[in-house]
Amino acid sequence: MNHNFLILRRPGIDTYQEPVVYMRSDCDICRAEGFSSQNRVQVTVGERHVIATVHMVTSELLHHDEAGLSEAAWHLLGATEGEHAHFSHPTPVESMSFVRGKLYGNRFSEAAARAVIGDIRDGHYSDIQLAAYVTACADALLDTAETIAITRAMVESGQRFDWGRTPVMDKHCVGGLPGNRTTPIVVAIATACGLLMPKTSSRAITSPAGTADTMETLAPVDLSFERMRRVVEQEGGCIAWGGSVSLSPTDDIVIRVERALDLDSEGQLVASVISKKVAAGATHVLIDMPVGPTAKVRQEDMARRLTAQLIETGAALGVQVSVLQTDGTQPVGRGIGPALEARDILQVLRRDAGAPQDLRERALTLAGALLELGGAAAPGAGLARATATLDSGTAWEKFRAICAAQGGMREPPLSRFQHPVVAERSGVVAHLNMRSLAKAAKLAGAPADPAAGIEMHVRRGEEIERGQPLYTMHADTRGELHYALDYLKSHPETLSIEDPVR
Repeated sequence: MNHNFLILRRPGIDTYQEPVVYMRSDCDICRAEGFSSQNRVQVTVGERHVIATVHMVTSELLHHDEAGLSEAAWHLLGATEGEHAHFSHPTPVESMSFVRGKLYGNRFSEAAARAVIGDIRDGHYSDIQLAAYVTACADALLDTAETIAITRAMVESGQRFDWGRTPVMDKHCVGGLPGNRTTPIVVAIATACGLLMPKTSSRAITSPAGTADTMETLAPVDLSFERMRRVVEQEGGCIAWGGSVSLSPTDDIVIRVERALDLDSEGQLVASVISKKVAAGATHVLIDMPVGPTAKVRQEDMARRLTAQLIETGAALGVQVSVLQTDGTQPVGRGIGPALEARDILQVLRRDAGAPQDLRERALTLAGALLELGGAAAPGAGLARATATLDSGTAWEKFRAICAAQGGMREPPLSRFQHPVVAERSGVVAHLNMRSLAKAAKLAGAPADPAAGIEMHVRRGEEIERGQPLYTMHADTRGELHYALDYLKSHPETLSIEDPVR
């Protein structure tokens, strides 16, 4: 009788998308195969299999004839409680030699990039190996040729839309600026003006909210490939999460590890942006690049280098890229966090009297540039057409229609706990630290708790009085609220106040 199997159990453990298998260290299969913690094993049920990382169990959580799967592994395998699974050593991941070579100063060739990205897509890399890849690409370690090779491999790793027409528009912000949630407003204006804009967005990487996180508080964003096609064909555009449509799927795997490491790479950023635009079928892309001392892009030389890489990589893959450098010295809008940013979006689209004017003006500037890039406005006339489209209510109606097509519009949630932080002295708001504000919003629970974050009440250069509210912290638990407030107390540089110049 063949006993080289274990019975599958589902302990309900969330390993943040990493497939993990839990096995008794003294079970017969572990002893015979020599499995130990952090080994990679292939788990096979019938014709289905998944490669997972081994975690050893030394308690009675499992019996000797059982193996547990993390939620990620369970879903990838399509497992059923009680099924018999077989275990074996997977084929060695040969592309890791290219990653090790890169760490020692070698370059990624086209073939190396294709091999690495293919293995990442197929789930052959453990999180430790993914961390090595992310580290190898960190800072400015990828040249333009390597970035193009990785971008092309990422496009080839997933599905790709072909809309059968041109232009097909897209817009992206390189990030690093809290708030600044212009994309839903720009999509509404562009599609209301007749442009095709199938917008796919990412969830947060190192920020308190990504466009997909914010949009999800207003409408469903987990659209399948065919559902996204139907929405775009019906309304001319959408705002969907790229991960749900399997466009450049390796990017979402890499982003998960970048988020955990709180690490961004210039080349990987370019590959991430351009691969998803190409996969979405875009022909013309507008990039918003905020530049500021605590933004993601801090200096002019980095802005120039990144701009050149974006334009050159886009051109290599058949996409016309235009980069608009913007002010990155302070948050845009009042909200930092998914629901708070969504409230700003709604106020602008609804033309509320109290809508944040900085968000409105930036969104209109970007929308105007996009209209000109796509030929929907003559050179120099884009801003006027964008403004008329927003002020007439046409953009608001189009946004509502897109939300309805994606599954129905809803109001963003409200946080359970709020705490205003007031000025301890009178003066002028001299400096806002983007990274500290983002960190505080994440400690308050964003983006996992959509209602958590920071609501800003002042802007840089504004004169304030002692006791005046500077911002309000929002959280869904008291513990997270106090955690974020404690962080802000220990980081007074988050918002500095100086004496006014008389």
